Amino acid sequence: MKELAEAALNAAQVKGASYADVRLDEHVTQDIIVKNGQLAAVSDDASEGFGVRVIVDGAWGFAGSARLDNAEVEQVVDRAIRIARASARVRLAPVDLGPAVTSRGHYRTPLERDPFAVPLSEKVDLLLRADAAMGSVKGVTIREGSMEFIRQTKLFASTEGALVEQELFESGAGIEATATSPDEVQNRSYPNSFGRHQGAGGYEYITALELDRHGGRIAEEAVALLTALQCPSGVKTLILGASQTALQIHESCGHPTELDRVFGMEAAYAGTSFMTPEKLNHLQYGSPQVTITADALTPTGLGTFGWDDEGVPAQRSFLIKNGLFVGYLTSRETASVLGQQSNGTMRADGWNRIPLIRMTNVNLEPGDSSLEKMIAETKDGVYMETNRSWSIDDKRLNFQFGTQLAYEIVDGKRGRLLKNATYAGITPEFWNSCDAVAGRSEWKVWGLANCGKGQPPQVAHVAHGAAPARFQHVKVGILK
Repeated sequence: MKELAEAALNAAQVKGASYADVRLDEHVTQDIIVKNGQLAAVSDDASEGFGVRVIVDGAWGFAGSARLDNAEVEQVVDRAIRIARASARVRLAPVDLGPAVTSRGHYRTPLERDPFAVPLSEKVDLLLRADAAMGSVKGVTIREGSMEFIRQTKLFASTEGALVEQELFESGAGIEATATSPDEVQNRSYPNSFGRHQGAGGYEYITALELDRHGGRIAEEAVALLTALQCPSGVKTLILGASQTALQIHESCGHPTELDRVFGMEAAYAGTSFMTPEKLNHLQYGSPQVTITADALTPTGLGTFGWDDEGVPAQRSFLIKNGLFVGYLTSRETASVLGQQSNGTMRADGWNRIPLIRMTNVNLEPGDSSLEKMIAETKDGVYMETNRSWSIDDKRLNFQFGTQLAYEIVDGKRGRLLKNATYAGITPEFWNSCDAVAGRSEWKVWGLANCGKGQPPQVAHVAHGAAPARFQHVKVGILK
């Protein structure tokens, strides 16, 4: 593999590239699905190839192939060179990558048990036990459970002398119970919504979820939601569970701090951003309770690695510090525009895609409160957990979220179950209304494996560390 990478870099330089890098990527995935007591699907997929990125005449060119031989390397490099030369005719300014990156080394995701060495029967048995627990509850009509395992082997090399190799593992699982009546459908999922909860690690990550222990609880909650009270409309104190706080971070801080969106270089799926450069170090994004970091060193985070896809070392940086907007997610190219160095957030979802700025682990740092303390201090509020829907405008300002489950809070106590709960706000107003964040003991890293961006589309696996958090004067129960 190193010989092929060296051949690609040599060919790029001979053909006139002022810079070139090459990524060789092998991606192996296993998915398992059970539904209503039956094994519904097992799939094993693999993809292997390489991608070459070049700068010629100050512009980017990129090409890739699944054929790993020297003849194909020559053709792919030639194609990338021709694309760069064509792009140079319409470029506004030459690409400036800033200081050279010369990283070298090897990184492997820490894990105790290789998920691909675990027998399939053991995985299926665990999902079926969780399914049976859900099925023991009368009124549940659909039961689903799934697991996914990923092993990615990557090599990155550049004409600046970088050469890094990585072996990254992900393990994920989740269950969902659906209850129906003639008038509506309600569902509950564990540990998170939309399929599963995923993290960087081995099979020990799956066993720690205790899917079978939680199956009966979420099934009972799904049935109870059918007859629960409708979430009231009004302005109230809002307490978010940790997984919903994580999605709030993703949509209203992660995406708007991607510097390629800020510069208008990328706008697919999530739009651009209201967090423009003149606001850096000036915008009071949130209250002093709000500190948000981009931390590619967070254990079990899907945004945890050794180096990004430009060879920049994994690192921790501040995006929001005590409420003040102080940093972006950057690439080498975008960081140099601001006179900075990249904080290592460039990643591609495979060998055939060019790297983009992607969130790593964008975390709301823990506070000094607790969920029970926040509830006890609240006179009139709503507690919401587990995302059900989301919507946010293309500047990442005006948002509305819905959750699977909610409880009213009356005079410091958790009250009746509420269904179809929603809340809405404007990003800086919302985060400035945050007056409490739970502490480290309730802080957890939530994996998000479906973050879309780019054309052609790319799916990134990112994560968010979060704990329950409280917000004042929030509109809830938005039905129209």
